[in-house]
Amino acid sequence: MLALDQGTTSSRAVVFGRDGTVLGKAQYEVHQHYPQPGWVEHDPEEIWTGQLKAGRDALAIAGLEAEQLAAIGIANQRETSLLWDCETGTALGNAIVWQCRRTAERCDQLRRSGWDPRIREKTGLRLDPYFSATKLEWLLSARADARWLMAQGRLRAGTVDSFLMWRLTRGRSFVTDYSNASRTMLFGLRSLDWDDELLKVFGVPREILPQPCLSSAVLGVSDPQWFGAAVPIAGLAGDQQAALFGQDCLKAGDTKNTYGTGCFLLMNVGTQPVTSRHGLLSTVAWGLSAGVAAGAAAGAQVTYALEGSVFVAGAAVQWLRDEMGLIEAAADIGPLATQVPDNGGLYFVPAMAGLGAPYWDPYARGLLVGITRGTGRAHLARATEESICLQTRAVLDAMTQDTGGALSSLRADGGATGDDFLLQLQADLLGVRVERSRVKETTALGAAALAGLAVGFWSRDDISALAGADRTFLPSMSSSERERLYREWQRAAERALGWAERTSEQAPETKTLLSSADGARAAR
Repeated sequence: MLALDQGTTSSRAVVFGRDGTVLGKAQYEVHQHYPQPGWVEHDPEEIWTGQLKAGRDALAIAGLEAEQLAAIGIANQRETSLLWDCETGTALGNAIVWQCRRTAERCDQLRRSGWDPRIREKTGLRLDPYFSATKLEWLLSARADARWLMAQGRLRAGTVDSFLMWRLTRGRSFVTDYSNASRTMLFGLRSLDWDDELLKVFGVPREILPQPCLSSAVLGVSDPQWFGAAVPIAGLAGDQQAALFGQDCLKAGDTKNTYGTGCFLLMNVGTQPVTSRHGLLSTVAWGLSAGVAAGAAAGAQVTYALEGSVFVAGAAVQWLRDEMGLIEAAADIGPLATQVPDNGGLYFVPAMAGLGAPYWDPYARGLLVGITRGTGRAHLARATEESICLQTRAVLDAMTQDTGGALSSLRADGGATGDDFLLQLQADLLGVRVERSRVKETTALGAAALAGLAVGFWSRDDISALAGADRTFLPSMSSSERERLYREWQRAAERALGWAERTSEQAPETKTLLSSADGARAAR
């Protein structure tokens, strides 16, 4: 199985054997472009060429030919959006990355017009620039060539999965799976189709969008030009849903956190969506055909999830390394943090791209509070590690409130999970065991597993056998200390809310945000 894992900071490819062994892998960096403060873009051509090269190199390292592949599975960064010409295949400028906040004011305008409850009801999402709808609206409005191509019937729009599928099949498959579609703010969570009312609100014509489809099915065939043979593409999912599948979170209540650029927590809630009342998202986890969905009698079975997204997690460590020069490598953060017994009263809210769940404030900004003359490098390192864990705690508290169930364990994957100190701290600050995945490439494994199910390469039991814990971290911190640290960090987070608006012309909105924060404090 070949998994293509196109992420925010890299394009990866992994070849798995039938026993789950990694036979070959390759990875190429994706450069971030920041044309204005708060704006984030990617070059679609760099995404494509890097992903194609990674796939070819992974096969070469594995010593395999494309004819030996059963199928290809794709996982991708999700809400990132782009346009392209279906006749020439050329992308229209850069893609707008999920982290980009350029449409925050448009979201404010829609919120003032009363659209937020309607959007939540239909899509399970909050009205936020994180999602694809306002990104596509912005692109369609900003680019004259997009309007011309639309008039010619040549314009295509979508997320990264659609673009890769279109390129890999040379335009023969223009699809997106339910999990990716459910992140656009244009897709009905229950209808499993593009919503005509929302398409009209955002000015996105249905005809330029891909066809929504299952996550596990033969969705197209790669052109022989790319890998040397035609290979079925049979798995497609957003990266976090793929990681949930790859972590064997196949039962309601199973929960995972991916520690990467951000933190992405997903809880499997079963075959019916759960409406969050505590700032979370309801999303499609995956759609399986009746042939592979356990217990499904006919048609397809769709599994749903609750999700909370932390926008800045590992990116905070990168900031310490690249902008602050505090460490030479990301791996240095844990050893530096252990040089002090506690944070020395220092708390860090890494809201460089706003705050995600459960706060949803695009105007929040990063904050360090509690600095004294005795504050040192190690305190900042420890406060950064704590900030990742405490943001996770905020999301998991919201999940347990929405579902009414207590969390017994958290499955952990992602690049930062090699940091033992971080995972021990996470267990301490949650008060539950944290299980580090035995398979490091859980996102890629999830994409491969979805494809493998579709073509009969693996069964559901096979996939469960591939997953498992490499190490389990048990909580050792006292409950009083755990709650004190969380309470103090919440105080800091409240002070970060609405910061960017205080210096802009959005004063009325700032007052609204601060009033909401006051209400949240009173509720707690």
